[in-house]
Amino acid sequence: MYLADEHKIWVCKGEDKICMLPKMANRHGLIAGATGTGKTVTLKVLAESFSEMGVPVFLADIKGDVSGMCKAGESSEGFQKRLHKLGIENFEFKGFPVRFFDVFGKKGHPVRTTISEMGPDLLSRLLELNTTQSGIMTIIFKIADDQGLLLLDLKDLRSMVQYVGDNAAQFKTAYGNVSAQSVGAIQRALLRLEEQGGDVFFGEPALDIRDWLAVADDGRGYINLLHCVELFQTPLLLSLIHISEPTRLGMISYAVFCLKKKKKKKKQEYITI
Repeated sequence: MYLADEHKIWVCKGEDKICMLPKMANRHGLIAGATGTGKTVTLKVLAESFSEMGVPVFLADIKGDVSGMCKAGESSEGFQKRLHKLGIENFEFKGFPVRFFDVFGKKGHPVRTTISEMGPDLLSRLLELNTTQSGIMTIIFKIADDQGLLLLDLKDLRSMVQYVGDNAAQFKTAYGNVSAQSVGAIQRALLRLEEQGGDVFFGEPALDIRDWLAVADDGRGYINLLHCVELFQTPLLLSLIHISEPTRLGMISYAVFCLKKKKKKKKQEYITI
């Protein structure tokens, strides 16, 4: 729980309280333990504590058992014994501002992005293309940009790949050689992605990653839950989320960091992304 007076997160207690310093929370962490030892509860405590500090949280809900944070809990005899053992008085049950997201749009707001926003580099990495195939993917995106074609979903990209392959001779001198074998490999990789739900993820409206950085009216940070019970069964699509959204989130975090540094030097200078 968040100790506002000390500005610490109380994680557990042995002989003394064991707390996490918020300024150290950007490190990697591992919560491990046997079944029933409190791993999920620890995760909830961390998320709720950051929310109370006004820090937005993104959480992948693999089993669907952390969504209860949106409602205030209820007391029980065992819970009261636990409070007494920890020396906690006047504990208040409360719900937290939670937003639900789901790639498939069944258990929350749909998560979408466009092919153009993903870009050739991340897409090639996801599809496990080799160097030659990745280069052709870059050529395909370049031709689309030069001709003013916006690639929104997998159908757009597959049509563009076919168009470039059919007209390879026309583009050879301006963009480089495009072999039929590499075009075929890219189409097979896109087909595999589509079968695992990629056609659901790519499209409009695209998610504005800043929505995951929002703060509620009461000053608490939103806890953004990505429902992953079904998503976890499609490893290729899951890896797509892991690659694309953290990358975009990292770009924004870096831009905010740069903006703060610039403001210290020149109050009128701003950075946009």
